[in-house]
Amino acid sequence: MRFCSLGSGSAGNAWVVEAGRGAGATRVLIDCGFSLRELDMRLARAGLSAEGFDAIFVTHEHGDHIGSALALSRRRRIPLWMSRGTWSTLDEPMRPDDLLHFARDGEAIAVGALELRPFTVPHDAQEPLQLTCADGARRLGILTDLGICTAHLLAQLERCDALAIECNHDRDMLARSRYPASLKARIGGPLGHLANDAAARILAACQHASLRHVVAAHLSEQNNAPQLAAEALGAACGAPPQEIAVATQRSGTPWLDLA
Repeated sequence: MRFCSLGSGSAGNAWVVEAGRGAGATRVLIDCGFSLRELDMRLARAGLSAEGFDAIFVTHEHGDHIGSALALSRRRRIPLWMSRGTWSTLDEPMRPDDLLHFARDGEAIAVGALELRPFTVPHDAQEPLQLTCADGARRLGILTDLGICTAHLLAQLERCDALAIECNHDRDMLARSRYPASLKARIGGPLGHLANDAAARILAACQHASLRHVVAAHLSEQNNAPQLAAEALGAACGAPPQEIAVATQRSGTPWLDLA
């Protein structure tokens, strides 16, 4: 099992999770917050193409996450999963059929060699979901776009072998930024985005001996810095900052193996 980010931030988000290798591999695209052309370029950089996916999972309806997901699903005939709440916000919603499926909190989704398990998070969207992905031996948790920690999400992230956690902003940088007060309040509020210290507390609560990879994700290019995010997460799990991967907006991350 391995995973990578194709890009993470307010300009677009997408993750690839793969179980197995070669022709028999199972691949899932989690979020698709780029144009089809941009997605093709980023997939090629990861050694992939849009034809090679078994499913697309959309966490919520914000443009930097849903992007071209519907167009890709229709063009390549790839099954698409999202919550019913996310579906209800679409201007031209797909109808439930052999492509569109509804995801629900706590209900496992079997996709080839992978099991996806969505869970609800507090964010300013209609029924937003994050998820874990497992192949029977290893488990990855993806946690971006939420305002505060809950006991429910901590329970879902127990014993993950890898965690990608939103580190959207540094509180001091956000406070000093030129953003209007209303936007600062939204970002830092309970339905907004995680600050570095909040992400670190979640990681500390989920830390265990088998945790192999930690990725800082969804960094604001205006209100955070990779070093600050890496230092916060590193301190939370007792690792030097250079051992924390940072998913950037431009290039995401390289492949990270869980085998």
